[in-house]
Amino acid sequence: MANKVVFNLKDLLEVIAKALVDKPEDVEVIETESEEFLRLELKVHPDEVGKVIGKQGRIAKAIRILVKANAVKINKKVYVDIMQ
Repeated sequence: MANKVVFNLKDLLEVIAKALVDKPEDVEVIETESEEFLRLELKVHPDEVGKVIGKQGRIAKAIRILVKANAVKINKKVYVDIMQ
């Protein structure tokens, strides 16, 4: 049986973002939860926002897909906002 690593969504987003940027110490994820949804605000250094968004938003889209796929377990809508 394989070992199973379980992340909460905030930790998952933080791990992904830290892997993408040159200044991982500037990565911050703020979680806001209500009955209907979960909002994750990702803050990175202003010079590195482009690395998290990617060309034509492809990296941001991939991040959102990964987080939302893992959010099926909590049965809520999840929004990922990338802030400066």
